[in-house]
Parts: sequence; structure tokens; C-alpha cells
Amino acid sequence: MHTSRRSLLKSLLSIAVISAIPLTTRASALWPNRPIRLIVPAAPGGSLDILARTVAKELTTRLNQTVMVENMPGGGSNIAFGYVAKANPDGYTLLVGWDSLAINPALYPSLPYKLDQFAPISLAITAPQVLVVGPKLPVKNLKTFIEVARRDPSGISMANAGNGSPGHLAAALLESKAEIKFNNIPYKGGAPAVADLLAGHVDALMVTLAAALPHIQSGRLTALGVSSAKRSTGAPTIPTIAEAGLAGYDLNSWQGFLAPAGTPNEIIRLLNKEIVASLNNPETKKKLIADGFEVVASSPKVLGEYLASSTPKWAKLVKDSGAKVD
Repeated sequence: MHTSRRSLLKSLLSIAVISAIPLTTRASALWPNRPIRLIVPAAPGGSLDILARTVAKELTTRLNQTVMVENMPGGGSNIAFGYVAKANPDGYTLLVGWDSLAINPALYPSLPYKLDQFAPISLAITAPQVLVVGPKLPVKNLKTFIEVARRDPSGISMANAGNGSPGHLAAALLESKAEIKFNNIPYKGGAPAVADLLAGHVDALMVTLAAALPHIQSGRLTALGVSSAKRSTGAPTIPTIAEAGLAGYDLNSWQGFLAPAGTPNEIIRLLNKEIVASLNNPETKKKLIADGFEVVASSPKVLGEYLASSTPKWAKLVKDSGAKVD
């Protein structure tokens, strides 16, 4: 009997200790015990999708749990942003974010999200936009491209990965600096824009380098310049737009991982650790660089600071360039 009472007391004390642990901590200790969804705000095949699938494959192994990529294009990325912002903050719904997260507040009168509804995990990569032309516009350099655009205002159809995308703003900056005008054609991601450029349905495209690089390398698309101040490590033969004739032109984009605000710190820390390890895996890093990315693999704090500092810069560019939602 005495032994039974001792066992009962021990059990009750164990329950009391467990009950004293906050629910979020207990949930975090069990995480992940089911598949994780990684939301991509663009169609399959573009640069966001490339990054998402590369990291998801690594994370699936590292976490011993399936990480599923789910494409949610449309609305200038706002559909995906709003969805993740309102998702349960339990670590099972994550976002591959990019510049549009910080650009859209300056472009759209109303949004389904606020920046403080996201918890930064890691600034994964930076990458330039690339200006490419297809078979419909057989120019070989930026100077000739600008001359054609000046002769025919709004005559060049300029595709991008969506309103508010870095390519949209990069083209608007090009219009402003070169004093030209394009016919803006937004798509639901870089991949469908590249497909239409290859098919000759549009003249030109501003898109993250990774989405166009295979077609540049095959000779099906012609690269006229990258938007960053320095040439890409993965494509060093492509000149910068500044080198090609527009001095001072400089625009670089980013992509990273975020969770809904309120996601337990323990989960954010673990996700950061495993995502950074995934990005720094030598084979993965080599592939991403070859794809046209520059690997950063930052802490949550760095991404948070980057978002905070880039938002007013993008707002100024939207204002100065006159970029509008079409």
C-alpha cells in the first residue's frame, strides 16, 4: 500500500511538473511531428521556387520530417503573404519571402498583411535582376535596346514576375534613368514570364537571374545586364547595367524564410539553425551560386533589420520611379 501511494505521488508530481511547462514550450519540444508547408508566392520554376525546393529537400533530411513546397501565386505575391500572415504560428506554415514583402506597402492602397505579422528566420540569398531579350527583339546590348525604346515609346513589352516584384521596380528604375517607357506586362511568377519571352509573346523581361540563367547559357535569351553594382559570381560574363551604359544603376534583391508572428522562439531558433546549415552545405551552396544566387544564410535578426531598412528605400524608389500597379 505504501509503495502504491509513493507511485501515485510520483505520478502526480510528474503531471504537476509537465503542467507547469508553458504549452508553447511543450508544443515546441514535439515539433515537428507532421509535415511542414513552405509557401512560395510565385508559380513553379522561378527563382523563389528554385530556392524553396533546394532548401526543402535539405530540411526534410535534417528535420526527419517532410517539408512540402506549395506554390501560391497571384496578387503581386499578396495572396501568399496574407495567407501566411494569418496562419497558425505553430511552425508548420512557413514563407519564402522576397522584396515584394517590403515593396507592396508603397504600391497597394490596402494589403492583407502587415510586416509585423511575420517572424524572420533567415535572409537566405541575394540576387540581381537581369534584363533579357528574346527572339522577338534581337538586340545585343543595352545601348541599342535603349535606342529602340526611345524610337518607340511604350512599344517594348516588358515582362516581370508580378506587380511589386523586384523586376517590376528594376524596369521602372531603368525607365526613369534612361528616360524611356515600356509596356509593363506582369505575370504570376518568373517562370511563366520566361516561357512567354522564349515563345516571342513579349519583347523583354526583368527577372531574378536564377529564373533566366539556363536560357541565357543555352543562347535562347540574350542578357543585356544585371541590376547589381557588381557582376554575379555565378554569371561573371554578364555586365552590370551600370557598366553597360547607365552609371549609378544599382538594385539588388533578396529572398529569405519567415514564419507567422508568434511562432515559438524555440522553433524559430531550430529552423534558423537547420536552414543555415542547409544553405551552407558545400554542394547546396555550389548549386545556388551556379544558379545565380549569392548565399547569405543569416540570423533572424539580420533579416529583420534588412526588412526594416529596405522598406523606406523601396518606398522612395516607387515614388521616384513612378512605378504603378497595372
